[in-house]
Amino acid sequence: MAPGIPAALERPHFIGIGGAGMSGIAKILAQRGAKVAGSDAKESATADALRGLGATVHIGHAAGHLADDATSVVVSSAIRADNPELVRAAELDIPVVHRSDALASLMEGLRSIAVAGTHGKTTTTSMLAVALSELALDPSYAIGGDLEGPGTNATHGGGDIFVAEADESDRSFQKYAPEVAIVLNVELDHHANYASMDEIYESFETFVGKVVPGGTLVVAADQSGAVELTRRVRELSSVEVVTYGESEGADVRVHKVTPRGLTSEVTVVLNGKYLTFTVSVPGRHYAHNAVAALAAGVALGIPAHNLASAIGKYTGVKRRLQLKGEAAGVQVIDSYAHHPTEMTADLEAMRGAATDARLLVVFQPHLFSRTQELGTEMGQALALADASLVLDIYPAREDPVPGVTSELIIEAAKAAGAEVTAVHDKAEVPAAVAGMAKPGDLVLTMGAGDVTDLGPQILDHLSS
Repeated sequence: MAPGIPAALERPHFIGIGGAGMSGIAKILAQRGAKVAGSDAKESATADALRGLGATVHIGHAAGHLADDATSVVVSSAIRADNPELVRAAELDIPVVHRSDALASLMEGLRSIAVAGTHGKTTTTSMLAVALSELALDPSYAIGGDLEGPGTNATHGGGDIFVAEADESDRSFQKYAPEVAIVLNVELDHHANYASMDEIYESFETFVGKVVPGGTLVVAADQSGAVELTRRVRELSSVEVVTYGESEGADVRVHKVTPRGLTSEVTVVLNGKYLTFTVSVPGRHYAHNAVAALAAGVALGIPAHNLASAIGKYTGVKRRLQLKGEAAGVQVIDSYAHHPTEMTADLEAMRGAATDARLLVVFQPHLFSRTQELGTEMGQALALADASLVLDIYPAREDPVPGVTSELIIEAAKAAGAEVTAVHDKAEVPAAVAGMAKPGDLVLTMGAGDVTDLGPQILDHLSS
């Protein structure tokens, strides 16, 4: 068996290997020497990157793609039971391993940081990965998005630290036993898996309860759900709780956030001393993510001033307020935001950067269940833009829900005073935006689906 590879993962087959979470685990296993194979629905840069690491990647799903000698089949919660490769695995009696179990096994024996929360996980995990790498600590990391600098979402490092994004959506984050757990926020989301806030609190309590004895919980002091979680877990004497935020009682207090165009300057009070550093993305919520990363690194024993300087080297993650380009005096930026809180935060950040310019938004709702529960709040968030185009719902893993359409969002947006237009054909968007935009405007493509593909097309239309 190759060093550092669990026996079940020596020859793994990933169904949906191109996904953000799945591809990261596959990359780390390939770098550790495993014979990785898998399949995905379509060709992508991720598939090519995996092939470059020696993995076999099939396009499309078929029983014949699964090798008879595979030691396991790795799946995410999005894989349906009738997937032909999963059916074939049962016929061959090949063990099925959930993505979270595979990641947990890769983290064993290392000092791990697990980053959880309804939103902000990818950014915070990325900030830590960049900062620890900048400090020559050579961390391993698994992130739900590609870093701007290294251009990858995961790597196997030679150091003893592993930073991982911990997904609460399907309760899979309960599989990890980190030395440091970060909880950025606790909100109602993932309605297909959680029926109430009580269920969400219970899930996060279980996650915190898995922190190794003597470990640390870094938790937001300003967000109401995180505050309630802190109240519930204070009795866990085996875990040190470190709060961060603008609240006066926060252990790591955010003293000031100063916007600097598309960056911010952040001053914190830590152990009675003031510390100022730069965050290379705009917005107060990203500044708070950086402070959470700072608090987690300090919990591992890394000097705060070194870590703060290294966090300043972070330049962003693809799809997290990522500048796609500029044409005809118009900047086009891409945002992964799909929950109302995320949308509001990114729109406020862009509003601050726009100053006297207009902010134009192309929004694609993500999931029928989320739109059904939070469509009103999504519409209200769009009132922060000067004008918005709203696309049809991106279904991802879900089947349509009768009566649930983008019209729920549009009606709420108009009721909040927003200028909003429905666009049912995505191909019409680039020309529509080019016709609306004027020099100096900011255009934001927003959503967790394929709306991200529109950025380059909008730039092409603006250029012409």
